[in-house]
Amino acid sequence: MTNNTSGLAARSSGPQAPAPGRAAARPVRDGVALGLAVGTSGIAFGAAAVGSGLSIAQACVLSLLAFTGASQFALAGSVAAGGSLIGGVAGAILLGSRNALYGLRMTGLLEPRGPRKLLTAQGVIDETTAVSLAQPGAASARVAFRATFATLYITWNLSTLLGAYGAGRLGSPQSLGIDVVGPAAFLALIWPQLRAGRTERAVGLLGAAIALAATPFLPPGVPVILAALAALAGALATPAPEPPASKPPPSAAGPAPARPAPAEQS
Repeated sequence: MTNNTSGLAARSSGPQAPAPGRAAARPVRDGVALGLAVGTSGIAFGAAAVGSGLSIAQACVLSLLAFTGASQFALAGSVAAGGSLIGGVAGAILLGSRNALYGLRMTGLLEPRGPRKLLTAQGVIDETTAVSLAQPGAASARVAFRATFATLYITWNLSTLLGAYGAGRLGSPQSLGIDVVGPAAFLALIWPQLRAGRTERAVGLLGAAIALAATPFLPPGVPVILAALAALAGALATPAPEPPASKPPPSAAGPAPARPAPAEQS
C-alpha cells in the first residue's frame, strides 16, 4: 500500500526535470552533430578551390587559417571567374566581417582570457554562435561552443584535404549536392526559432527575399550581409518590453506592531 501511494504521488507531481547527465550531454551532442554535418561540406570547397586554380596546399592552408566557409567559397569563386586575388580577398574579408559582430555578443558569454582570446576568435563563426546562443545557460553555452568548434574545425579541414585530392575525380560539387549541406544544417538549427512567432517568420522571409533579389546583381556573399537588414527591421518593429513595476521601498519605521487582542470580559 505504501509503495502504491508513493508511486501515485510521484506520477501526480507533474513532469520530472531532465537528469543532470542528460542535460550536460545536450550541448556536446548538438555541437558534434552540427560540426559533422557542416564539416563534410569542406569536400565541396576543396574541390572548388583546386578547380579554380589553387593548389592543394593553398586550399588546405586557407581552411586552416581562414576557417569561414562562405568567405572561402567567395575567394575561390572570384579566382575561378578570373578576378584579381586582391579583389577576391577583399570580398572574403567583407563577407567574414559578420563574425566580428558575433564576437561582440559572444565575448560576454564565453569570457575568454589571455591567449585563449585568439583561439576563441578563430572559432566564432555562424555555427558556433548559433549553437552557443541556443543553450539555456552560460556554462552549457561554453561547452557547446567548444564541442562545435573542435568538431567542425577538424572535420572541415579533413574534408578540404579530401576534396582537394579528389577534385579530378569528384566532378562538380554542385552536381552532387554537397554544397547544400551547410545551409540545410543551419536551417535545421534555426527552424525552432522560425516557428516561435510571427515576427521571427517575417524576418526570415524578408531576409530570404532580400538575398534572392540581390544575388543576380552583387558578388557572392554580399546578398547574405544585406539580408541581415531584415533582422534590423524586425528589431525596430518589435516594441521594447516594459520594465517591471518597482515595488515600494519598505517603511523605515518597520512593520507596525501587532495590536494586542482585547481581553475577554468575565
